[in-house]
Amino acid sequence: MSSAESNGALVTGEAVVALDGAQRIMGGNQAARQLLGDKLEPGEVFSLVGLLQGPDLAEAQSALEAALGKGRAAQNLRAMARDASGQEFSCEYSINPLFGPGRQVTGAVLNLRDLDFTPLSSGRLDPGESLPNMPRLGYQSLFENLAEGIFTINTRWRITSFNQRAEELTGYRREEVLGRHCWDIFRSDLCGSGCPLRTTLETGVTRMDQDVRMLDKRGGRLGVLVNTSVVRDRTGSVVGAVESFRPLDGLEQPASNESHSFEEIVGSSEPMRKLFAMLPDVAASEASVLISGESGTGKELFARAIHAQSPRSKGPFVAVNCSALAETLLESELFGHEKAAFTGAVRSKVGRFELAKGGTLFLDEIGELKPELQVKLLRVLEQRVFERVGGTRLIPMDARIIAATNRNLPRAMASGGFREDLFYRLRTVPLTIPPLRKRPEDIPLLVSHFIKVMNQRYQKQVRSVDTKVMRLFTNYPWPGNVRELERVMEHAYVFVKGPVILPAYLPSLGEFWRERLGAAEPETEDAAPADGQESERQAILEALSQAGGRRQDAADLLGISRTSLWRRMKSLGLG
Repeated sequence: MSSAESNGALVTGEAVVALDGAQRIMGGNQAARQLLGDKLEPGEVFSLVGLLQGPDLAEAQSALEAALGKGRAAQNLRAMARDASGQEFSCEYSINPLFGPGRQVTGAVLNLRDLDFTPLSSGRLDPGESLPNMPRLGYQSLFENLAEGIFTINTRWRITSFNQRAEELTGYRREEVLGRHCWDIFRSDLCGSGCPLRTTLETGVTRMDQDVRMLDKRGGRLGVLVNTSVVRDRTGSVVGAVESFRPLDGLEQPASNESHSFEEIVGSSEPMRKLFAMLPDVAASEASVLISGESGTGKELFARAIHAQSPRSKGPFVAVNCSALAETLLESELFGHEKAAFTGAVRSKVGRFELAKGGTLFLDEIGELKPELQVKLLRVLEQRVFERVGGTRLIPMDARIIAATNRNLPRAMASGGFREDLFYRLRTVPLTIPPLRKRPEDIPLLVSHFIKVMNQRYQKQVRSVDTKVMRLFTNYPWPGNVRELERVMEHAYVFVKGPVILPAYLPSLGEFWRERLGAAEPETEDAAPADGQESERQAILEALSQAGGRRQDAADLLGISRTSLWRRMKSLGLG
């Protein structure tokens, strides 16, 4: 790593010029041709005059003569240079000798890198303008003192700079991250799919204010707004990308100190207790896991919990929905592709198997995988290597596989829709998530959990649900499982005004609701809710009725203090 990288400076493209022993030009790359213009004709004697001036020119000429005459290399020299258009820029260059048979010097190679992005010089000012007489503030000072975290990557996804604010937000020191892949550091919820930095680097499109959840060094969750843009050198070539990020207010969460934490999975029923007892052992292993369960039961939550408690927890969690991607794209998404592998493949692309290196690959809806891809997946699981589409290089597969399905795979095997050998390869450890209708005792816990989450999301102070609502919840079959319960609670939060969720705030769930509510049938989704104060009055009166007029008992039913109940009764004219 160069000194520029180690100092966290932005690294741009490098111009390379090869010279023979007589200082004649043997060749140069595209960056050198665009930078030097007509000074780079093969066979012509190369001259540093015009490119460098004054003491910088003398130092460079001395270094070139030492390389050609004595075989002595000169590394990481700094100078002010002038490009073919006459613009000045700061650069870093090296001159290395070329050796032939018998260690004889046959030539030299000049490597030159532009260190400025937008150098400010008088040559860039309009006629009549002048620079103010003030101390020059270098790029590095600006970069370090910005209020946002900023880092840059090169085209190989390696971090090349990391400012002080980024260190503060992530907990990582600069020397810990330079040269590492960005996904190894940030571990965001979009690293595997939908990464704004990837979109920018592959398409050149700037992304603004992308909401991302990432992990800091301690494992704490951090919500950030992300902006991304490509980085180009002065020749116009894309040499990397830059990302700035700032925390969302209230979304910095401390790391948990629990050694085993499945707090996002709620339940105390017997089926759930059995699953919780299994999870630590399953997480500690490297075995493939097949999670079965109806839609909405929380299969991905279990997969994430296994990953979070596994030895691979510091690696990425990459999720792929096998039913959400077109068949023609799925193979490329899984394995990646090489440039020109098919029409539209204008550059090489890393697949999910590579992105999940050192972590976990979650294959959701695995039952929807087409037979030809089932064969390829089986081969990868057996041989632990794969190839990109259109490629010939074998890439090691270093990811744990967790698959999930809501289909009856044994029945699919019987009908020929799913390979038996793949099924047994995936289900080394089978987990079955019970539907919500088979664990109704978990519904009050889930309701309390959603109340805590949605109070923060909607900035409300709901304490509980009405007893009639809870009876409905515990008797309803919940065909959409936990996901449906969450949507029902969210619908109620749109309209609730007081501390209690009443039946009037629930969406219409068909005949089941109407049969059990009778005259108190809930409003339809398009109907306006009752007045907030009247709803609160009804809740208090019902609580007092159930408590036999005892205010303390009524307050307990409502989940508020006796003083708060008295204050609300007085404001509603009930005192």
